[in-house]
Amino acid sequence: MTTKTATISHVQHSKSDVKRLVKAMTAIAWVVLAVGVLLSLVNLSHFSDQNVGLMVGIGFLIGSVHIYVIGTAIGLVHARLDQEQPPNDSNHQ
Repeated sequence: MTTKTATISHVQHSKSDVKRLVKAMTAIAWVVLAVGVLLSLVNLSHFSDQNVGLMVGIGFLIGSVHIYVIGTAIGLVHARLDQEQPPNDSNHQ
């Protein structure tokens, strides 16, 4: 069984679009982290798996790390793609 891969070379994302996406995901990760800390601290008095507020707060803490890692990975992938592909000004005329 083989897999086919297809590349789309005519779709180009500018560096500013990628940087803006990474910065937005970083900001979202910080907001989600703050909400998670707040929910966890408010509901810390009853430390149990039955405490829905605490469980949601812990979920927000874990989710913020995932959001940050995904945003960073997107930035690193696009940085590597930019390094591998030299700029070709003949296509932009």
